[in-house]
Parts: sequence; C-alpha cells; structure tokens
Amino acid sequence: MKHIIVCGKLFDGKRDELLEGVEIRVEDNIITEVGQNLSRTPETDVIDLSHLTVTPGMIDAHVHSDIFRWQKIWDIVTRSATWCNLGHLHTAQRSLERGFTTIRCHALGDPGYGVVDVKKAIEAGYFHGSRMVVACHMIGTVGSHADFSQIFSENPNLANSAQNPAIGAGADFFRDVVRKEAKFGGDFIKLFMSGGFSTPNDGPEDQQLSDDEAEAIISTARQLRKPTTAHVYAPPLMQKLIKLGITGMEHGAMMDAETAAMFEETDTYLVPTFCPYEEIIDLDEANLAKKPEFFQKKLRHYAEILKKGREIIVKSNIRLGYGTDFVAVHECYESWYEYRSWMRSGMDPFRILKAATSVNAGILEIDDKIGSIEPGKLADIAGWPRDLLHDEDALSECGFVMKNGVVYPTYKTT
Repeated sequence: MKHIIVCGKLFDGKRDELLEGVEIRVEDNIITEVGQNLSRTPETDVIDLSHLTVTPGMIDAHVHSDIFRWQKIWDIVTRSATWCNLGHLHTAQRSLERGFTTIRCHALGDPGYGVVDVKKAIEAGYFHGSRMVVACHMIGTVGSHADFSQIFSENPNLANSAQNPAIGAGADFFRDVVRKEAKFGGDFIKLFMSGGFSTPNDGPEDQQLSDDEAEAIISTARQLRKPTTAHVYAPPLMQKLIKLGITGMEHGAMMDAETAAMFEETDTYLVPTFCPYEEIIDLDEANLAKKPEFFQKKLRHYAEILKKGREIIVKSNIRLGYGTDFVAVHECYESWYEYRSWMRSGMDPFRILKAATSVNAGILEIDDKIGSIEPGKLADIAGWPRDLLHDEDALSECGFVMKNGVVYPTYKTT
C-alpha cells in the first residue's frame, strides 16, 4: 500500500521547528520520502492531515502497563498472572489510540514473563496495540519499594507466596535474575536502588540494594548487552549508579547540581517522570487527596527538595526522556498529562517533543527504526489538532495515528 500524508505542520522529531507544506510518502510500513509536492500515481492513497500538526508516533518510556485502573493497583498481587497480562494488552491498546505508538513497560505484578508474550502477540498482529519494550520484573530486595508483596506483611506465608521471583538478596542471586530476564525476553533491566513515595514502609533516600548487588546487576546486564535503568531519587545513590556505568535512571526528583553535571558529562539519560509529583510542585490539594496518606505525607515532607530538583533538571543539559509512571491519580495510558507537567515547569516545547520521540527512541535503543520522520524509518506517525507549542494539554487530543504503516482509530472523548 502506498500513501501520501499531507501535513498541516510537521515536527520531524529532531529539528526545533515546525515545517509547513510537507508531505510524507509511506510505502507498506516504511517512510520512503519527505518533501514538498510529492509525485502521485492513481493508486496512491492521499491522507489529508492539513488540519493537524504531524509528529512521529509518541513514546512513553515509563508505563506500568499491567494496571487496569490506578484505584486498583493492588490487583497486580491479588489477581492472577493472566489478569496482569490482560492489563498489559489493555494499556497497549488504549495508548495506541491516544497517539503513543510505543510504550516502555515496567512490569509490576506477573510472577512469570507474560509481558513478553503480550509484546510478541502484538508484534505478530494478533492484537492491535502500541509497540512494547519490556522489563519483565522489578528487581529489588525483600520488603523494598520493588516488593509489592508487602501488602500482605501481616501474613508472612501469603507474602512469601506472592513475592515476585526478582526479589531477593546477594550478588549471585541478582546475577541469576538478570540472566533469566535476558533469557526469557526482557528488553532492559530495571533495578530498584532506593525506596520511594508510593509504598508505605520506605523513603526516597533509603538505599535498598547494596553496592555489590547493584554492581552485580549492572555488570551482568552489560555482559548480556542489556541496557539498565534504576528507580532512584537521592543524589548520593544516583552518583553511585553513574560510577557503576548504569545506562540511565528513572525519577531523579531530588537532583542537585553536582549530580546533574555527572549526568551531563557521562551522557547518562534520565526519565524524570514529573507528573507523579505535580500535586505538590504545583499545589493541587484535590488530586493530592486521591493519594494514600503516607504518599501525601512524603510529598509534603520533601516538597522544597522536589521543587529545587525540578528546577535543576529543567535547566540542565541532561538527556531527558519522556515517561509518566502513573500508579495514582491518572490511568497508566493517559500519557499526555506529562506534557502538561513539563510545560508548566518551563520546559521548551521542542525539548519535550524530542524527549517523547527521537530521544526516547534512543533510550529504547530502537532509534534506527522509529522516533523521527525521515526516509527508512517505520511509519509511526501521529497528528494533533491543538497547538503543540503553546497548549499544555495539546497531547490530550489525537486526531490521527499510524503505527507501522497501518492507520488505527483514535480515542474520542464523546
């Protein structure tokens, strides 16, 4: 099938400008030409998007895709593995219709490796959905932020039976975990270096993996050519991870200037997930009240540090990826809210757009396939009716989505 897509305006994923009068030729699933007044044959299907701003398909680099509804997050440990895997599929379908053609999935609940099966079923065309790049498990220590079986802490037998297989202790244990993650199809390795906000028994400054455990995970992943990322907040822990050669990190919300400079010098990426802290950065008591009391208490305690960290991240030259990390307030496929958070933080809109396209494609290590509108790339293309440069809610409405050369229906609010 041959298409000519007529763009209103075009953001190509790389340049800090919106191009006008541009057309995109798609043959089968590949972009073959980008230019003006492209030639047509009678068989060419013309897709008129002259009323939209066209971009590469968006990428969310931090999605907990096994959650159906944020209000029922604990389903991931109280329901079956099948339920979690249906959650992955549901999220992939809902993300695609919202213009996010690729999602990087940080699996929470399935004790097996079902997220890989969901990914492969979508790739095979059995189901429609966003392209998935997956980490099979949260790798961490017993009782840590990664250990969701803590919900059963008053019943040790039940908690032990619900503990995911990547929870344990010791360098040798974690080396084996990484090898299994790679063996069974994980695309990247996710380790939990620190505590966090959304669990009751830890804090964001806690170190929850020992230095030798973290080193074992990162070095083993490197041997297996798997990128690594870490859940982490505090500067001393981020600095340790950089020295260990980690590929990138998630959150980093307590950033300081010294640590930001280390990110810049080493080109270590950061997916800062602004939105989960937005209720305290841009005080919103109504949304804050939707979070558990312990979550609210920690956000209030660290409010000034989080605000300062946000300022440092925005002003830095860190390679920033776009990711949401929704486990409260918003559904995990409502990825557009992160755009609002970045805009409200004073981030240049082109930096946000690149973070969600070409930069994220690099973080996912598939920038040879997606992330920009140029010949040779897969035809992952989205169109947006609102003003991407000035409207903080511009990504809330998707007017067109094509993934791998196939046009899919978009989500309609009415």
